[in-house]
Amino acid sequence: MSKIIASAAIRGAHKIVEKAWEKYEEAVKKFGKSVEIGFPNTAYYLPIIYAILGYPVKKLGDCEEVLQEAKKLLPEIPSDKNWLPYLGPALDAGMATFFAEEIIEAIKYLENPNVYTKSEEPTKDNIWLGAADDVIFRKRGVEFVDGTAPGFAALLGSPSDKETAQKIAQELLEKTLYVFMHDQTNGIYMPYLLKEAGIQLGWPVRLIPFGPDYTSVVFAIGFACRVAMSFGGVKPGDYINNLLYNKDRTYAFVITFGPVSDEWYANAAGAINWGFPTISDWEIPEIKPYGVCTYE
Repeated sequence: MSKIIASAAIRGAHKIVEKAWEKYEEAVKKFGKSVEIGFPNTAYYLPIIYAILGYPVKKLGDCEEVLQEAKKLLPEIPSDKNWLPYLGPALDAGMATFFAEEIIEAIKYLENPNVYTKSEEPTKDNIWLGAADDVIFRKRGVEFVDGTAPGFAALLGSPSDKETAQKIAQELLEKTLYVFMHDQTNGIYMPYLLKEAGIQLGWPVRLIPFGPDYTSVVFAIGFACRVAMSFGGVKPGDYINNLLYNKDRTYAFVITFGPVSDEWYANAAGAINWGFPTISDWEIPEIKPYGVCTYE
């Protein structure tokens, strides 16, 4: 694996886990450890953590054990001089990233229950939908099983203009994929470009603005985890079969726009655990060990 990618992913994971610890400690001081926490209206708690660790995060204090687990997964940042096999440590860093990001997003809901719309479509005042609740999940998740929707594209950042954004969205929709949108590039958010172009957004049209930060990628990966548990019969904590189910049956990938930050590399490394590759319009090194993702 490219040392550049691995080093960036591991650096990004360290930053994100540290950020999650800071958010957690601030929240404990404000709310206490016994306050309930989670994504709205779901029986899957924080779904990535639940799927991989089998651990239901119900109260804020439960996050500490998960963050300790994330800390254990973090490898040392690679040395500038010594070469090591980087794929395994980078994948561990990616998993730690998703554990930390789910906690960050859950704390957002705790601090502001209306941070996202919690609906199928944007509202007049808020374009960001946040995590899909179980009503939306049951309606849309079955499409990933019956072939109506073979998978999804998770977009990090945005092209620079509405014409390009519209073209990309249309091409992905023509392949019957869901389009999950996260974060921005140079202050430009793809959902706003599509809205400016007169394109409808929301679950009914498969154009989902999940969140304005890279941490919202966990809503996409968590959705895939829930499909495996709900429709694939995979038990919580059976991480091997959850990862394999998605690798073999969920045709998903990540697209990044513009310069790739350490945090984006960390999210890309996390997605590879599920067999979801990343493509970019920015010149970045390739990951050379093949076979991790079904379609490369």
